[in-house]
Amino acid sequence: MSRFIVRRFAAMILVMVLLTMIVFGLSHATGDPRYMYMSEYSTGSTSAEMWEAQGKRLGLDKPLHIQYGLWLGRSLKGDFGTSLTYNKNSIDVISEGLTGTLQLTSVSFVFAILLGVPLGVLSAVKRATFWDYLGRSFALIGQSAPPFWIAIVCIFVFAVYLGWLPTSRRGDWTHYVLPVITLGWMPASALLRLVRSSTLEVLDSEFVKLAKAKGVSNTTVIWKHAFRNSLIAPLTFTMVLLAGFLTGTVVTETVFAWPGLGRMAVRAALNMDFPLITALAMVFGLMFLFTSFIADVIYGLVDPRIRYDR
Repeated sequence: MSRFIVRRFAAMILVMVLLTMIVFGLSHATGDPRYMYMSEYSTGSTSAEMWEAQGKRLGLDKPLHIQYGLWLGRSLKGDFGTSLTYNKNSIDVISEGLTGTLQLTSVSFVFAILLGVPLGVLSAVKRATFWDYLGRSFALIGQSAPPFWIAIVCIFVFAVYLGWLPTSRRGDWTHYVLPVITLGWMPASALLRLVRSSTLEVLDSEFVKLAKAKGVSNTTVIWKHAFRNSLIAPLTFTMVLLAGFLTGTVVTETVFAWPGLGRMAVRAALNMDFPLITALAMVFGLMFLFTSFIADVIYGLVDPRIRYDR
């Protein structure tokens, strides 16, 4: 197990290095970054000397690999440049928006698990019954309807027509209901289908049939034998789901005007704020890599059949 963790961690570091290269390359593929700071150059009000001085200040007079090294060194210190929109260090701006995203994603993550896992088990145990068809219908709608459509329908029904819930901003618990449903319905549907298929596969196995033949109670068979041995695939999806929640809140935060990283990314893209976009890309990428690493480590704790040391 320890050797696997070391290998997986080394692979994660390698991917992180490749990620920095991709982000650095994309940031330079959009054009000369001096245009972001000296847009008046195109009008002729900026002299060539000022243009060259700005290039030296940004390190653009050096070879590309030197520029990458300097950029990587600043990035390791948390310096991705000053945001053009907020006129502050990009990491400081992200830190301010991270709280809103973490609050929304944590509640949505719990909502998806508490809804998708029990319904998936119920659908598998009650296969070909009303409960099975109900769960599969819920999953079909959740995976077919795009999040922005779910958000619009929820706003129209619960906020405009019924007047029960607010439509935007962050506040008390009522402000969480519609964004959480919008963000959590699709992952809960996918988790439901995955748990159902995994549980059905285990329920049809020989050791479960043997447990039933020995007179083991139905509850013990379902939750101790069947559910525990069907956790590998759902666990994989759950950790990827967590990363998706952290990086996929753009639509939900935009529709509900929720202050977070998703809405911040949209604003940065509209304002061509490349320092902030670069910092967001790195933060989102690191979040995804970290959750994937945690998922791989947990495998051995959940399923004793896995032996990474061999």
